[in-house]
Amino acid sequence: MTYSDYRKAFKQLRAKPFKMKKYEKFNSPKKRTTGTARHRCRRCLRIGGHVSKYGLHLCRQCFREIAPKIGFKKYN
Repeated sequence: MTYSDYRKAFKQLRAKPFKMKKYEKFNSPKKRTTGTARHRCRRCLRIGGHVSKYGLHLCRQCFREIAPKIGFKKYN
């Protein structure tokens, strides 16, 4: 089960709407206001290694792939 899709947990609850509502109420992920899980990569939706400088909002792996296209240069 992924953290973003809590609805995949119990297939049996689809037949029981009252219990399904209660399950969704207590097990749905809350809206993040602080912390590392708040910022996600725009391209691949990773959480870690986030580059938000200049409004990029990319993870370091995606930034490394598209940096030359954007106009960044690698210094030696």
